[in-house]
Amino acid sequence: MLDPAYVQLRHLTTPVVAVTASAAGRGNGQIANSAQRASLVPSLPRLSLYISKTNFTHDLVYRSGVFGVHLLRTDQWELIWHLGLQSGRDLDKLASLDVRRGEIGCPMLVDCHTAYECRVVNAMDAGAATFFLGDIVSSVRGTGDAVMTSDFFRANISPERRAQYEGRLLEAQSYLEPLAGKVEPKVWPGAVVEP
Repeated sequence: MLDPAYVQLRHLTTPVVAVTASAAGRGNGQIANSAQRASLVPSLPRLSLYISKTNFTHDLVYRSGVFGVHLLRTDQWELIWHLGLQSGRDLDKLASLDVRRGEIGCPMLVDCHTAYECRVVNAMDAGAATFFLGDIVSSVRGTGDAVMTSDFFRANISPERRAQYEGRLLEAQSYLEPLAGKVEPKVWPGAVVEP
């Protein structure tokens, strides 16, 4: 059973997005609902993003200093399952998707509502996750009108997928709970320069 406070925090959840990254010749993608606008100044567009430290994508973003955030359409359920219900440590999740190389080298999904390529300008330890602040380097408007929101996702997920999703969520929470209280104030060292 999910904690009641956690359930109520879902009212503050942002859209469901695909996050992509690559480092040292490996690429990956995952699903998140923690990306949001992070600038009050239109001439300096930024995104913020929390990524669980257990996700392979986290390691790639931390190492490379770049990430892609993709707003998804309400018809992109299969992409959500593909990127969200298997690990990039076990397979190359981007190999079967239409991906282009972004301006700063990030793998970017071609088929999405909108794609933002970002360069990390700061990172903050958040215990079980890292909070990345990124300057938007480029954005591309894809297709479709309706964005996959967290509310739409929860209202329209099939019972079978809901059970699978919630089971993985509970499993992840039990692993992440001990990490959540261990926030280490430190300065992000910056991207690792690949030889």
